[in-house]
Amino acid sequence: MSISHAPPSSHEPDISDISGPELAKGETSDRTSLALEPLVPASSHRTRVPRWLRRTTGPLLLLALWQLLSSTGVLTPDVLASPGRIAEVGRELVADGSLPGAMATSLRRVAGGLLLGTVIGTGLALLSGLFRVGEDIVDAPVQMLRTVPFVGLIPLFIIWFGIGEAPKVAIITLGVTFPLYLNVYAGIRGVDAQLIEAGESLGLSRWGLVRHVILPGALPGAMTGLRYSLGIAWLALVFAEQVNADSGIGFLMVQARDFLRTDVIVVCLIVYAFLGLLADFIVRSLERLLLQWRPTFTGR
Repeated sequence: MSISHAPPSSHEPDISDISGPELAKGETSDRTSLALEPLVPASSHRTRVPRWLRRTTGPLLLLALWQLLSSTGVLTPDVLASPGRIAEVGRELVADGSLPGAMATSLRRVAGGLLLGTVIGTGLALLSGLFRVGEDIVDAPVQMLRTVPFVGLIPLFIIWFGIGEAPKVAIITLGVTFPLYLNVYAGIRGVDAQLIEAGESLGLSRWGLVRHVILPGALPGAMTGLRYSLGIAWLALVFAEQVNADSGIGFLMVQARDFLRTDVIVVCLIVYAFLGLLADFIVRSLERLLLQWRPTFTGR
């Protein structure tokens, strides 16, 4: 005896099966359109201002305020020259070749000091960060020397190296060395120990760990140290070029100070600022190139 089961008498209706009074006219098309239309956040409809425009708004407002104060006589020329006067003096310095020659001399000094400081600071950090014996020998003297203001060593450098280029490059080198040392050392010691264990379990040698794990892990700290070092290099250059200098941007500033030329001084300061900004841009571009593997938060 067989028992047959009848199919259920009720089933869930589909929209396509509903007709007549069960579905109002036009409701199917409305539901379909709602199902197909993507939901777009309201914030995406806002007009976005280009970032370059937002970044230039602040300096332009400051420049306009400066010009306004100069035009109304609040800022007199002997206190601070107007932007128009500074632009005119800048063109004159470029035309007679004094500003390009001074920039070339200053860039050469910064490049020499930065190169020597990078080699010394990075080398000491590798020695101190990779080896405990190196840390015991190197770290304490470096920590002692970095607390000494490098500007206070200018008279000693003049006695040692004379009044030529050597003391100026030595001051920049000393200012560059310590930020690089601290950041590279912190980057090496900040590498996750689990990554070291994973590399050892994969059979990496000591040099393989250094090359594939430790150095890439310390690279972000090294780039941060390089950016700090560039800022200090320009600061050290200002002091170095105002001591027995006969060329460079600092020498132009000393001459302008003697003749009370605030316009020339401001031109030199603007040149310092733009050179520092250009150097920082180069380092940031290098950082984006070398650290593509590291996702970071870029702001909202």
